[in-house]
Amino acid sequence: MSEQAQSHHAITNVTIKTFATLTEYAPEQLDTTSHLENDFGIDSIALAEVMAALTKEFALETPLTTQGVETISDVIGKLSALGVQIAAQNAKETSFVDVDWLKSQVYEVVSEFSGYATSDLNDHAEIESDLGIDSITIVSAQGELLKRLNLPESTTLATAKTLAELHATLDALVKSHHGDAWQFEGGAHANNAQATTEESNEEKVHTIEVGDGDTRTMRDFVGLQHPDLFHKAREFKTFYERKKEQQLFWYGMPLETPCKNRAVIFDETTGQSREFLMFGSNSYLGLSNHPEVIAAIQDAAGSFGATNTGCRIIAGSNVLHLELERKLAKLKGREGCIVYPSGYSANLGCISALTGKNDIVFTDAINHMSIQDGIKLSGAQRKIYNHSLTSLEKSLAKYADHPGGKLIVTDGVFSMHGDVVDLPRLMKLAERYGARVLVDDAHSTGVLGKTGSGTTEHFNMKGQVDIELGTMSKALSGLGGFVCADGDVVDFLRFYSNSYVFAATIPAHVAAGVIASIDIMLREPERLTQLWDNIYYFRTMLLQAGFDLENSDSAIVPIVVGDDAKTLAFGRAVRARGMYCQTVVFPGVSVGDARLRISITSEHTKQDLDEAYAILVEAALEVGVPISFGSANSHQLKA
Repeated sequence: MSEQAQSHHAITNVTIKTFATLTEYAPEQLDTTSHLENDFGIDSIALAEVMAALTKEFALETPLTTQGVETISDVIGKLSALGVQIAAQNAKETSFVDVDWLKSQVYEVVSEFSGYATSDLNDHAEIESDLGIDSITIVSAQGELLKRLNLPESTTLATAKTLAELHATLDALVKSHHGDAWQFEGGAHANNAQATTEESNEEKVHTIEVGDGDTRTMRDFVGLQHPDLFHKAREFKTFYERKKEQQLFWYGMPLETPCKNRAVIFDETTGQSREFLMFGSNSYLGLSNHPEVIAAIQDAAGSFGATNTGCRIIAGSNVLHLELERKLAKLKGREGCIVYPSGYSANLGCISALTGKNDIVFTDAINHMSIQDGIKLSGAQRKIYNHSLTSLEKSLAKYADHPGGKLIVTDGVFSMHGDVVDLPRLMKLAERYGARVLVDDAHSTGVLGKTGSGTTEHFNMKGQVDIELGTMSKALSGLGGFVCADGDVVDFLRFYSNSYVFAATIPAHVAAGVIASIDIMLREPERLTQLWDNIYYFRTMLLQAGFDLENSDSAIVPIVVGDDAKTLAFGRAVRARGMYCQTVVFPGVSVGDARLRISITSEHTKQDLDEAYAILVEAALEVGVPISFGSANSHQLKA
């Protein structure tokens, strides 16, 4: 390291040490890019005291002033501009802490990937719950940091709750791989690291090997850095094709018949069409093939044409859209309803219209991705709470004095876990801390409540939740999303929700089909009764066999395995026996939380459920998924 670099490092350390001594902060807490007054509470009087101490420390002829100083970096800049030098032989004596090249890299990269200004970041704030940075974003940031530090891309970083923990982890890795000297060489090494990594990546395009022992998951392709934007796609293609060859990935296989309790599917892994037991459909009430629904769609298509030619506020509104909105509002017991092109766009448009940079949105860590993306789009502060209302309460209490608006967003039924939110407790927390509540009823509508209205009806709380959002592509057997709320909120969304204003809406014949589905659901409550009979019957068998179903209490029944490789093998064994359900790995769930996701419908017969149970047990025994009894009993399962 050059004498000039050693001197700069020593000046930085002396400056931080002086701030630490006079402000009682620990040196590691003093980020050089954070605002002195806003972030540390160091006012002009305290700053003047520090500047006087530094003037004396460096024996300056002209006293340092506080003018233009907002961060510690500004102070270091002033000292550099004055030509302050510390002799090289004294540099080691002043390096009581590894200050700041590595730490500044962590802040810079996290800022780049999260959208936060570096001054908004905090060493000891929790990455998810306080900063609202989700697991996918932090993985991308970690990939960039590994590149900058010339560490292998395959390096697995320990889970870090805070930026301080991430910094410490990287510091230990850097010293392990490069030696202690690296921490003082900053920019020069950063440039060398980039060049070296780019050369390494160019080689990897041609030398990557994926075999049966490949332990990578889909998370490893998030944030994969390379000068060629499509490098990550080539890397993933090799991985994906190998998984398909092993019959571990079989997503998106095309149906050749209507999707009922059984369906003929073209099995791309074998190249043949075959009948499967269908446990991957979200048509919970079996309405997607109902003759009345199909007839309504056909009639409306004949009357109104194939589609609309504009957005709702120009030429896209149809009398059927208005009727559908009235039906949905009545179903939910609300004043108004607005229909969107999809459930995803409903979350994006609603959340981004109602919240902004001065507001806070509290979101469950396992909420649907459309919720998380809606918050990102809004620019609001995102506070991610662990999948527990105790965690939510702690977060609400922490930000109780926040002057802006507060919104709690939750799934009614969590789409990959099947459990139901404890709405009464959540509403009490919202009232206590002055927050509004949005419940996403995508997997609740048509499933929960006496009439299938959803989560609020399930808890006898109709009309008590601020915003109820849902999709029509599941139990209601159509397409599109909706938001039900007070009339003034709905009117506001019609003009300020971009995914409504600037997008064509669902065709009239789709609206007609959903209207028919709602009518049938209310007229034939036996469908809901049959659905729950099937849920209880199937879930009881699986629990008795010892499968881990978490806290599922809906039509979504997960079988939790955990390990990605074993889950994929489990799914392959199930598919080979003729049962179609979802194998869920990252990004559907976190790495290490992989599972099969089974959807129960009212169309499943007892024979279907018995056959599915036998398949699951036999497949579990084949691949080593823990169950409660041995293979001796597996041949008697269909009795």
